[in-house]
Amino acid sequence: MKITDIWRKLLHFLKPSRTIPHTSWTAKNRWAVTPKNFCILIFGLAIFGLGESLLIQSAIGNSPWSVFAQGLSLHTPFTIGECTAIISVAVLALWLPLRERPGFGTISNIIVIALFVQIGVDTIPALNSNIFLQIAYVTIGIGLVGAGSAIYITCGLGPGPRDGLMTSIHKRTGIRISRVRLAIELTVLIIGKLLGGTLGIGTAMFALFIGAAIATNLNFVSKFANRSR
Repeated sequence: MKITDIWRKLLHFLKPSRTIPHTSWTAKNRWAVTPKNFCILIFGLAIFGLGESLLIQSAIGNSPWSVFAQGLSLHTPFTIGECTAIISVAVLALWLPLRERPGFGTISNIIVIALFVQIGVDTIPALNSNIFLQIAYVTIGIGLVGAGSAIYITCGLGPGPRDGLMTSIHKRTGIRISRVRLAIELTVLIIGKLLGGTLGIGTAMFALFIGAAIATNLNFVSKFANRSR
């Protein structure tokens, strides 16, 4: 096989998905929980949380929401995992005036991600001086957050609190979803930084690559779902 053929197949394999694939585990509605989609949902949320913890432990910059959670933890008696859950509940409360409905996945998002963020922070060694390992932490963390997002999104059990806020504001105002997301994440990033959360090259890498990581992993999930049918 020629190198050009191998390269073409690799690019096809890594091609980002433009849509959310429908899988054999996609729920009929936000509360249609089955043993299969439950296990897949929890797995996706767990690796999402571990990915976030890798960014935190890299010490060179968290994702925007983790900058906020970390900053809040520095001024309260709560751990960063607990602050992640508290922020998620507060964001969920903002759904009420926007008439957005939560699902089983929404509630699970709050509990499981916060739990695994804390597990990761407690068990993964923090880095402070090895930039190559720190960048490796960030890269793997972005990959895990992208994979976790793709997995739990395809379950169809409802968006996480942050995604639900973003989409509901878009529906109510007509403002482009990219602009809504940018405004929300810039706001929490600034607040988190003022509170003392870690902002740096890892934050920039996350902002640049998380969209591609999610889209590419949606493609992986689609291919896996098609093969398993």
